Amino acid sequence: MPNRVSKGGREILIEIVTIGAYAKVTAIDAATGTEVSTTGPADADRATLEAVAIRKLQFVLNKQNATR
Repeated sequence: MPNRVSKGGREILIEIVTIGAYAKVTAIDAATGTEVSTTGPADADRATLEAVAIRKLQFVLNKQNATR
């Protein structure tokens, strides 16, 4: 799994699995273990798929922090 660092300095693990015409992208926050998945076209640019998953993960983390 490749590592990425978000704008906030958090380490994010990314996994992309191609299933037919679709790619399943999973992003995991290394510090909290929070995991999100999204899908996109298998022929989409890898950077685009990663960016969508990271935005979704940041949304979920922000939502979790707001409820605490």
